[in-house]
Amino acid sequence: MENLSIRCWAEDDRPREKMLLKGRSALSNAELLAILLGSGTRKKSAVELAQEILNSCSNNLRELSKKMKPDLCTFDGIGEAKAITIMAAMELARRRDAETPLVKPKIVSSRQAYSLLKPMLTDLYHEEFHIILLNRGNYLISTEMISIGGSSKTVADSKIIFRRALDARASSIILAHNHPSGNCEPSNDDLKLTKSLVEKGKILEIPILDHLILADTDFFSFADKCML
Repeated sequence: MENLSIRCWAEDDRPREKMLLKGRSALSNAELLAILLGSGTRKKSAVELAQEILNSCSNNLRELSKKMKPDLCTFDGIGEAKAITIMAAMELARRRDAETPLVKPKIVSSRQAYSLLKPMLTDLYHEEFHIILLNRGNYLISTEMISIGGSSKTVADSKIIFRRALDARASSIILAHNHPSGNCEPSNDDLKLTKSLVEKGKILEIPILDHLILADTDFFSFADKCML
């Protein structure tokens, strides 16, 4: 009797669906390898084929990485394309281990945030609104441009701001925009916007740590002025 196709498995047990539902760490090595294979044969599922390959190297990924195309193609269901896919994945893993992790800056002051954003937000003839996304340790995740406006105003949509933060799993946000006029004092609109975003951040438990207004040679910090 032929084995049940992965398509007929419970959704939680299918490797791709399981990764989406439970995260990559929930998958076994065989399930991860099965995702690379994409399909099995008429007699065995992709997971069973993956298990067979792993069993041949004592379930050791370092041993699997030593297998070349002729070795992999000895398995029924593994052709040149699947063999090359496995070899490419193993080579990526090897290169990953050899690389030095990127060290991103820790932002703990308005001056550091200003230095990060200055190249992006000075010497412009129009307003732009950016955010800095930080992790729990205040290390930089990314900077994101939210909107581009005219010479005196830009729109900062709270839905976009917090969606970006949620997607990046950010723990906190620093807001920033520029004043092409050269005057970095906040306008009434700036005050209202900041207050609104701070309140929404509290509800979502993603605090707004600061709001910077950048001019050509200076900046204004809401946090430094105790205005948050």
